[in-house]
Amino acid sequence: MELSRLSIPFSHEHFFSHPIRCSPSLPSSFPLSLRKNHRSLRRRTYCSASNPETLVAGTKTVVVSSKKEEEKGDLKSWMHKHGLPPCKVVLKDRPSHDNTHKPIHYVASSEDLQVGDVVFSVPNSLVVTLERVLGNETIAELLTTNKLSELACLALYLMYEKKQGKKSFWYPYIRELDRQRGRGQLAVESPLLWSESELAYLTGSPTKADVLQRSEGIKREYNELDTVWFMAGSLFQQYPYDIPTEAFPYEIFKQAFVAVQSCVVHLQKVSLARRFALVPLGPPLLTYGSKCKAMLTAVDDAVELVADRSYKAGDPIVVWCGPQPNSKLLINYGFVDEDNSNDRLVVQAALNTEDPQYQEKRMVAQKNGKLSIQVFHVNVGKEREAVADMLPYLRLGFVSDPSEMQSVISSQGPVCPISPCMERAVLDQLADYFKTRLAGYPTTLAEDESMLADGNLNPKKRVATQLVRLEKKMLHACLQATIDFINQLPDHSVSPCPAPYAPTLK
Repeated sequence: MELSRLSIPFSHEHFFSHPIRCSPSLPSSFPLSLRKNHRSLRRRTYCSASNPETLVAGTKTVVVSSKKEEEKGDLKSWMHKHGLPPCKVVLKDRPSHDNTHKPIHYVASSEDLQVGDVVFSVPNSLVVTLERVLGNETIAELLTTNKLSELACLALYLMYEKKQGKKSFWYPYIRELDRQRGRGQLAVESPLLWSESELAYLTGSPTKADVLQRSEGIKREYNELDTVWFMAGSLFQQYPYDIPTEAFPYEIFKQAFVAVQSCVVHLQKVSLARRFALVPLGPPLLTYGSKCKAMLTAVDDAVELVADRSYKAGDPIVVWCGPQPNSKLLINYGFVDEDNSNDRLVVQAALNTEDPQYQEKRMVAQKNGKLSIQVFHVNVGKEREAVADMLPYLRLGFVSDPSEMQSVISSQGPVCPISPCMERAVLDQLADYFKTRLAGYPTTLAEDESMLADGNLNPKKRVATQLVRLEKKMLHACLQATIDFINQLPDHSVSPCPAPYAPTLK
């Protein structure tokens, strides 16, 4: 997390010494007109890497902590001091992928654990949520149902807290996030922070477009940050700084947003203002596992973790990251899980809007639970089933004879007349689609395997190669399933039917 690049020179009283009060309207003591003057009068330069604990070399930032600071105690000691009850974990070091960065911490068991043991229970007083930040559940919900996400609000809060430096109550936690630099335990930085040349590692993968789209979304949220400052005036009076877009340049906000994204916990069965939480001892200090079932859970006045497996003393503690495909794991947490049973690809099919029978086909599709633009999920290990699920929809798109269309409309279920030439045309289109997607990658599966065998491969290139390799394996399995269906056709001499209004695939 690159929050360490924010400056810390300001002196301000620690505001957690009294409850935060917040009103949906601007306080009379700080009217809007005064705020506008405040905006024009306080034209400081953007936050820079002026933190004495930060070394800047070119475009890289290396965070170095003094021995004196380390001796003051780690995150866990600070938490115990402020209400964390005795727990069964310790913080350990893991080497960073980049030897210019310090080792990152991870949570390990301090003793042997059994299934059902409470690993730790973090009191709500040490959990950061919008309810805690804004002090008012109504305004928290108003902000996040308008134009700002919970992540944006939490990122802004941590940036302002970072500027308070050691006077901030959250300083030990922010320092730990600085150390992690927005990485998970298995991870490099999210592709949201990669350079253009590094994003080229994802060429051919839909994930590259997803990264660019997510970046655009973050920029839109940045442009709305001042909304928080104006609506939650009584909170931000406590910071003697400019409004957000003047205090923090976009790149700093983006780094903070990505760092929050990598460690936020989605709590279940709580109010909207508490559903996204930052939990010290939680991610990114915990190791993610797609096959793990342990989750951080809100219980009474705390957030606790219960072991779902046995641990030996010193073992890393593992939590479930939710049913996310590898593309989301990479964007959110910076890693790819080779054994991810939730991995999947997306195939989007659409009926041709220029088809004279488009409306009738759309009605038939809707009757069978499909849309005129339909997304099909190809789950890993179930590629053949996914291809079989696409065929009825594609057959519908290939129907051209009006009498056949009437037969389809009157039928029960997704039934289309299947002629040998139509089936060949449908399968040929699908096979060509998978071949085209595979051809969009600059490397082959064999070349990916060769690169991954190189122990000196750049960490970002390695994780990108892992992702595209797994995508290609699913696409190859889809192509093979399609070819198998073609080979099952009774007559291979039949030419595909012409299809002037064939559905589109992308």
